[in-house]
Amino acid sequence: MKKRLVIALSLLILLTTINLRQSFVISKFNLKKIIIENNLLIKEKDIKNLLIPFYNKNLIFLNNNKVKKALMQNSFIESFNIKKKYPSTLKIRIFEKKPIAILFNNKNKFYLSEKIELIEFKYLPNYKTLPYIVGNKDDFKIFYDNLKKVNFPLDTIKKYTLYENNRWDLKTKDNKVIKLPSKNYKKSLENFLKLKSKNNLKKYELFDYRISNQLILK
Repeated sequence: MKKRLVIALSLLILLTTINLRQSFVISKFNLKKIIIENNLLIKEKDIKNLLIPFYNKNLIFLNNNKVKKALMQNSFIESFNIKKKYPSTLKIRIFEKKPIAILFNNKNKFYLSEKIELIEFKYLPNYKTLPYIVGNKDDFKIFYDNLKKVNFPLDTIKKYTLYENNRWDLKTKDNKVIKLPSKNYKKSLENFLKLKSKNNLKKYELFDYRISNQLILK
C-alpha cells in the first residue's frame, strides 16, 4: 500500500512538472509587443487601443481575420500587412486612405477618400485647405469622375455645391463661380477650359452655363 502511494505521488509530481514546463513554453509565445509602422494620420495609440483584446493571446494561434476586423473599425485605414515576429511581437504596417475633400451632408461632416469613401472627420492641420462638398457622395462620385474625364484641374477647386435639381456649381480658389446645367454639363466644362486657355478671364467672376447653348459672364 505504501509503495503504491509513493508511485502515485511520484506520477503526480512528474505530471505537474510537465504541465508547468508546457505552460512556461506556451506563455513565451503570448503577445507582449505590437509595432505600428507607416501611420501618418492615425495616432499609434489609437491603433493599439483597437488591439488591446489580443495582448497576452498566443501569437502562434492569433487569428488574422479577427485582427483585421478590429483594425478596420478605424475608417482611415485602407489596408495593412501583418507580420508575426516570434516569440511575442506583432508588426503591423498601415496603409491609410488619402482625403481629397470634406463632405457636408445633412449637418454631418466627413472626409472623402480618393475612392469616394466616407472617412470619420477629425481636425487634421495638413488637410484644412481641402475643398468642400455640399451634397452627397454618390452624386459627387459621378460628377468627380466626369471632371477627371475632361481633365479639369481638380487642384484649383475650392468648393462643390449640388442643388436639388441635380445641378452643380464649382467655386475655384481664385473665387470664380461656374454654374453648370443639370444635363450635358461635360460640354460646359470643356467649353470653360477652352475659354480659359485662350482668354484672360481675370475680370470675370461668374460663368453661367445654366441656359442651353448660352454663356453668361459677369
